Amino acid sequence: MHRRAFAVAVSCAAIMLASAAAVRADVRLPTVFGDGMVLQRDVPIPVWGWADPGEEVVVVLSAESNGAAGKSGRSEGPVTLPLGTSGSGPGDSITAPVVTDAEGRWRVELRPVPATGIPLLLKVSGRNSILVKNVLVGDVWFCSGQSNMYWPVRNSANAKEEMAAADWPQIRLFEVAKDAAARPREDVYGSWRVCSPQTVGGFSAAAYYFARRLHQELNVPIGLIHASWAASSAHPWTSAEGLAADPKVKAFAESLMKQTGPSLEKFAQEFEPQWAEWAKAAAQARADGKQPPARPEVSFKHDVRHVPSALFNGMVAPLARMPVKGVIWYQGENDAHRGMFYQSIFESLIRDWRTQWKQEEMPFLFVQLASHMARQPQPSESKWAELRAAQAAATRLPHTAMACAIDIGEADNIHPSNKQDVGLRLALGALHVAYGKDLVYSGPVLKSWKADGGTAVLRFDHVGGGLEVRGERLTGFAVAGPDKKFVWAEATVKGGTVIVTSDSVSDVRAVRYAWADNPECNLYNKERLPAVPFRTDE
Repeated sequence: MHRRAFAVAVSCAAIMLASAAAVRADVRLPTVFGDGMVLQRDVPIPVWGWADPGEEVVVVLSAESNGAAGKSGRSEGPVTLPLGTSGSGPGDSITAPVVTDAEGRWRVELRPVPATGIPLLLKVSGRNSILVKNVLVGDVWFCSGQSNMYWPVRNSANAKEEMAAADWPQIRLFEVAKDAAARPREDVYGSWRVCSPQTVGGFSAAAYYFARRLHQELNVPIGLIHASWAASSAHPWTSAEGLAADPKVKAFAESLMKQTGPSLEKFAQEFEPQWAEWAKAAAQARADGKQPPARPEVSFKHDVRHVPSALFNGMVAPLARMPVKGVIWYQGENDAHRGMFYQSIFESLIRDWRTQWKQEEMPFLFVQLASHMARQPQPSESKWAELRAAQAAATRLPHTAMACAIDIGEADNIHPSNKQDVGLRLALGALHVAYGKDLVYSGPVLKSWKADGGTAVLRFDHVGGGLEVRGERLTGFAVAGPDKKFVWAEATVKGGTVIVTSDSVSDVRAVRYAWADNPECNLYNKERLPAVPFRTDE
């Protein structure tokens, strides 16, 4: 990062902190602690914030009402809450006192709580009191990426019907406002909403359909924290430490910073003062019990979506203290020109986020690029196919799963409207990776192959109930001989294998499947999950 850019950012951050300090006599919480939130079940629950130095703060998690909330959110009779007794008095509650440090920061850790749809109350008391109402305990998922993750329900397939049916009070939605920074911020801008026909329309469709399936399968509250930015690459979402961990990625980021760093500097110069004024006014409004003013909108005049670590600093870092069940990620279109190098960048991001959340085995589920652009009449090279291969290679990392979307793309639309299948396939991966369910969560993946003259025999993992061709004949396969020139091949399913041949290639040296921007391909398993594109000539 340019020294001046860092200086501007640090200076502006100081302004924001100073503005907040003007009303710091009041206890404050990060915005992710808000009415309607979901806390992660079965792990220690951190609660943190700010107050005056040396101030005593008491945090209490207790029952909002002694009733069980069903799908409607209404009480359905008395229950015993899973909180236990605080030890300081009767009742179902957890209490934790703390004294702020010299900078006015405080943090407590509440003991783990199992999932409950019973509304809880989080009370934080110092010189003032904050009540966070309608708190549920379940599974929290962090959802991020570029425009296909951002793509809202209202712009997706069957939007009218889907929105009308979105009555899921135990699914909660938190939208992180767009932000970028040279250093990790302390907080994000956003708020929780209860999922309903009135609130779901503007939320990520892929994330919503993912959560809906999980909630139906698990019957526990699901919280979604959504932080995406259209046309963003992977490296802005990765911390500086994460980018530096791989020498190749570090050199790439340093080179890119020389090109993109100035845009972040200009962005900071123009908008940080506005945000500082807004932060001061918003904090004062909250202290006075009034509605805070609207946050200034981010301008696209200065494109900060490509600055290394900028989006991580602004939209991810402040939330990494909050335990989550896992991550879902939908991104790659903006990195398609980087081919297989994307594998290094993407794996750096996965490792980095696990480090930042201090969850080494944090489930990480992601979507492979869908088909797009014009269909080519002959086998050819494809940047999008290379990017898909880089994504598939990342599944070698433990506790990952990939949702293949090769069959649901649209030639003339980079934002496929079918986000239902995207959410479903992500949920299948989560049920296996995060919840240990024994189920088929992936389409067929090439396991091994062997050529004998002009015939190749391919074997697959994730066959499920068996291989299936959806159409009159199997398509999407190409072969090459010693000359490395690929031609279309005939392919048939035989038992658990695929037999591939070509009259024009008598000595098969390589096989490709669905290797194109927008391939014609139709191999599935009987669970209706598409085979993952591949090439054997890596």
